[in-house]
Amino acid sequence: MSEQKRSFLGIRSFKELGLMTVGTLLVAFGVYFFKYPNNFTTGGVSGISVLLGSISPVITPGTIMMVINVVFLILGFIILDKGFGFKTVYCSLLLSGAVWVLERIIPLPEPMTDQKFLELTFSVLLPAIGSAILFNIDASTGGTDIAAMILKKYTSLNIGNALLATDVVIAASSTLFFGIETGLYSVLGLALKAVVVDYVIESINMQKSFTIITQYPEEVKQFITGELHRGATVWEAEGAYTGEKKWVIMTALRRYQANALRKYVREVDPQGFMFISNISDIIGKGFRGV
Repeated sequence: MSEQKRSFLGIRSFKELGLMTVGTLLVAFGVYFFKYPNNFTTGGVSGISVLLGSISPVITPGTIMMVINVVFLILGFIILDKGFGFKTVYCSLLLSGAVWVLERIIPLPEPMTDQKFLELTFSVLLPAIGSAILFNIDASTGGTDIAAMILKKYTSLNIGNALLATDVVIAASSTLFFGIETGLYSVLGLALKAVVVDYVIESINMQKSFTIITQYPEEVKQFITGELHRGATVWEAEGAYTGEKKWVIMTALRRYQANALRKYVREVDPQGFMFISNISDIIGKGFRGV
């Protein structure tokens, strides 16, 4: 696949395609193995498919999900035109197809365990991690996200609040279909999902910021640029108490590089100072694109 073709499809690399696949399959596993057997309706198309599947036991939730996602995809192609991305199409079809296949090769007539809270945890955790991976590369599994794109195009509604309200209604509706216990678990799962997705996205993008005060700037610069292959900013300073000339070096690193720099500075300048901060995201060359 040429670079021009990849750009057209919205995919910058085969690594990104792999992340889309892994993220979508995590969502599919969480939905099929833990959400469907327990009738958890934590919003979205999967929640709707659980509700509709209970009304029509002949049609499985996976089949209902596939039909709804295909309908949304068709609407997206008709209404959104060029604003409709290949990533959404790929992830939406992969999610629907994976759940549909799992229903046929690994039938689950009942939950795998009798620990409902444990199953709720995995029904939230796996899709949340998968969704966070997808959101981090500007992808999604479609469904209600497509509905949000359409609403955004033709209305002035606050789409985030509208989707949240819809998810709450879907989750709360499970009390009418499956009882108060399942309904409460579904509402709890919806709340946990939002927290976990945000946490995972921040963890994925977490980097380290170093501000180093040292008398050995050349050695530290050489290590940062030569060994870690990162850039740095250096300026001359003066100690307020001693009046000694010092240098301040600021750099940003991946987490796996942070320990190496910390160790090196302690070796080359035991009297030096380091201020190390967690950064939730860095946009720029060598990190994330603008």
